[in-house]
Amino acid sequence: MFQDDERPVLYLLTSHWVTIAGALLVTVAGCSWILALPSHIRGQAADPYIGILLFILLPIVFALGLVLMPIGMWLSRRSLRLGQQALSRKTSLRRLAVFLVGATILNVVIMSQFTYNAITHMEGTQFCGQTCHVMKPEFTAHRISPHAAVLCVQCHVTPGAQGWLESKMAGTRQLKEVLFNTFPRPIHSAIEANRLVASSETCEKCHWPQKSGGAKLRVISEYADDEANTLAQTVMMMPVGGDGTGGIHGAHLGRGISIRYGSTDSTRQTLPWIQYRNSSRNEVREYVAADMGHGDAAKLQYYDMQCVDCHNRPAHTFQLPERAVNQAMALGQIPATLPFIKRTSVEVLRSEYKTSEEAAQKIPLAIQDYYRRSHSDIYQSRSADIEQAAKALLNLYNENVFPELKVGWGTYANNLGHTDFPGCFRCHDEAHISWDQKAITQNCNTCHELIAVSEVSPGILSTLGLQDRIANLQTR
Repeated sequence: MFQDDERPVLYLLTSHWVTIAGALLVTVAGCSWILALPSHIRGQAADPYIGILLFILLPIVFALGLVLMPIGMWLSRRSLRLGQQALSRKTSLRRLAVFLVGATILNVVIMSQFTYNAITHMEGTQFCGQTCHVMKPEFTAHRISPHAAVLCVQCHVTPGAQGWLESKMAGTRQLKEVLFNTFPRPIHSAIEANRLVASSETCEKCHWPQKSGGAKLRVISEYADDEANTLAQTVMMMPVGGDGTGGIHGAHLGRGISIRYGSTDSTRQTLPWIQYRNSSRNEVREYVAADMGHGDAAKLQYYDMQCVDCHNRPAHTFQLPERAVNQAMALGQIPATLPFIKRTSVEVLRSEYKTSEEAAQKIPLAIQDYYRRSHSDIYQSRSADIEQAAKALLNLYNENVFPELKVGWGTYANNLGHTDFPGCFRCHDEAHISWDQKAITQNCNTCHELIAVSEVSPGILSTLGLQDRIANLQTR
């Protein structure tokens, strides 16, 4: 039996349940942290939200264990001073053995089940987009994008230790903003927040500038606001090209070509200074916007052009009402044979709704009320088509507008093209002039060959055998 003046460490660690509980928490948290950290640093588990587990929850558990251990030891010494019966060495060893066996079993269970599943879950798109409600717009757009199967971390976290550290810092800051309700509304894009991962680390893992994309046929369907929703189509060839083959990609990212630009705003929508460099031809040319003053150059932020300067919404695209309705009608989601459905749909979508719940109630009713008042015969004979149109419109609204987070039509600019937003015309506006008075061209044929422009039943589609297929979509 130990004497009061001896108080060995073995006794102090095993004589009180509070000490044992604290030691257990320290052991479990420490083992979990040590085992999970290496793979995270190597970039194999690059989700920034894993920091919630590794750098918030586990340290809290670890610290709690460290607090409990001295408390338990103090309680043990207090018991000895009060003359209470002390434990024998045999009992202390037995308790220590039980503790070690229990801690080992618990750590094995945790590391084989909970930790693995937790990390796997926190690498998933659902965790990034749904656990944090402020990311609802981005999650919704990602779910219906061509990159829906790509994990968030594959584009938003740079591989390696530096990317891991940066993501931890960003994740901690974002968690604080959510907890204290200080996050911006709307959420800033990665470009606007200056947290953009280089295309060479993300996009070019699957796509690369050296690949020739050839020429792509594009058909744009637009419906008029008349009673028949008259369909007009624009048909064009897009010379995508690539390295060594010219085209859009070759002209901007081809071998030896680099473009640098200066922007006045964080969204990079105004670019008054552009430098084109072609090392293959030993050519350097600077273009300056006509309204740029002599002292403005010092105020600009400078960037090297990369994929996302044009493809800035590859996985989070938001549409404007007209384009969204045109696309839904072309795909047969909204019956194009309903009279005035194009005009009415755009009007309903453009109406202001204070909340998503209000929109869910008013959008279907607005479509039904219009046909009940203005086309009672259609309302009676085609109620299923009207209901289908109302449902499709509500889906379009819910995919693009989030009133609670101040995301509306046109909140996020899409730089691909130049019809809805400036896009290509940020540079190709004939207003950026070089020292020898040459302008960046705005010639349409530079980037596309127009075959038909807003034509009803273009002959080229019949020649290509596409006219009937397109017509079947809108009448199905």
